[in-house]
Amino acid sequence: MTFALTDELTSSIISAMENQECDFVVDAEHACLLEANQKADDINFYGLPEWTAADGFAMREAFVARLNSPLAKDELQRVLHSGRGVFRNFRTVIKNYPEVDKRWHIFKHNTMSARINEWYDSLCEIWGLEKLDHYSESDESLVHDDFSFSEYDSSADLEQILFNISKHLKDDEDLPAEVQNLVYDLWLGRFKAADLAGQTGFVCRSLSEDFAGCITAFSFSDNQKKVMVITSLFVTEQYRGLGIAEELISMMINNCKKREKQWIFMPKDFVPEIIEPLLLRTGFEKKLEGYLMAV
Repeated sequence: MTFALTDELTSSIISAMENQECDFVVDAEHACLLEANQKADDINFYGLPEWTAADGFAMREAFVARLNSPLAKDELQRVLHSGRGVFRNFRTVIKNYPEVDKRWHIFKHNTMSARINEWYDSLCEIWGLEKLDHYSESDESLVHDDFSFSEYDSSADLEQILFNISKHLKDDEDLPAEVQNLVYDLWLGRFKAADLAGQTGFVCRSLSEDFAGCITAFSFSDNQKKVMVITSLFVTEQYRGLGIAEELISMMINNCKKREKQWIFMPKDFVPEIIEPLLLRTGFEKKLEGYLMAV
């Protein structure tokens, strides 16, 4: 007897695969799970895909390896190498990072679903049926589920941006305090001049209203009306690696198109080394003293 692999059944199978204490089978007639010792025959029941504790550990390792959120990544890596209570401690630590936790559950669902899909395809071959097309859920839109984005408002956002960028620019322990202050003052002068000229941009906040990041830009002069110059692009350390910077850049690109701009330029001294790969990936090219994109 065959059965349909519904989303509900998939979720049940995932839970059962993670249960290392009991063995389960699919009851094909009722499209549900039963403990293996409850099955009445071998015709209408199918054993689940193999999934061991080693598979669960490897899945967590893969997730942490691709994670770009520095604070969460460091803590989770320590858990994975602790050798004791790994799964329990992993669950405890990741709950301290709600946005990372949400992506973990999606990653886990997609990874385990892929194993289930392979198993179901093998059953389809036995049944003489065509394999199904399987589509993984994407987490690209989740940034708007976890964060709010609003247009930059100088009167409401200026002080918060200055505070966060000041903390970031003055947090380089390799530089003397005098140099840290100089770098900040140089940026601050340009930022305030741009603000007086009427810069535009976007600010990102968490659902608890914590400042998470920003992007701002302005038209440099009347002679360069087709060019927008980035004056800030920043994501707080707690929220890095969650797609915020990429979304801010995308929103700025759309904003520039609406304003009929032709170019976006980001001066080199505004670019932290950590975001250079992101700029290149989103379409910027390294030019002279900065990064340039045609919009």
